[in-house]
Amino acid sequence: MGDLTFYLKTGWEHIISWSAADHLLFILALAAIYLPENRKQVLILVTAFTIGHSLTLALSVYKLVSISSKWVEFLIPCTIMVTAVFNLAQKNFSNRSLQLNYLLALVFGLVHGLGFAAAIRFMLAGSQTLLVPLLGFNIGLELGQLVVMAAILLLAYIVVNKLHCRRQWWVWALSITAFVWAGYMAIQRLP
Repeated sequence: MGDLTFYLKTGWEHIISWSAADHLLFILALAAIYLPENRKQVLILVTAFTIGHSLTLALSVYKLVSISSKWVEFLIPCTIMVTAVFNLAQKNFSNRSLQLNYLLALVFGLVHGLGFAAAIRFMLAGSQTLLVPLLGFNIGLELGQLVVMAAILLLAYIVVNKLHCRRQWWVWALSITAFVWAGYMAIQRLP
């Protein structure tokens, strides 16, 4: 149980910290088009992202996938920019358009998982089994992502539902912020 708790805490801290700004920014971009009434879709979205990064994290730890960390660190802000552009292109927020985000979360989760791999691989070197560390780390990540998503949904509720800001403006504000910040990161990380 001690190992599970350690890796759960490590996964949580990997998301809930400013050193994870790129991952927080991706969550912001993913969450931009959702409102609190979409909480079921948000749960699916976060799980799709976790499945994607869990898969590449496991493949990377087992050394079945290896991509230069410089390219991974560059591609992560690119995924944020693509997600932001997708948000900006939305004309309405139908269930179909919200569900397309699941695919983005899953596919881009694969890229983000490669970014997590470097952080966790050194911790797993002495581990006998990878199941407990990977499970704990991913549960911690999932919980951290859910807390961040909940905070964004709460802000959306206040801004859109209580302050009566147009939903489109809210989406644009979050998406443009994510795009600009990620663009700056991508330039800094050019391989």
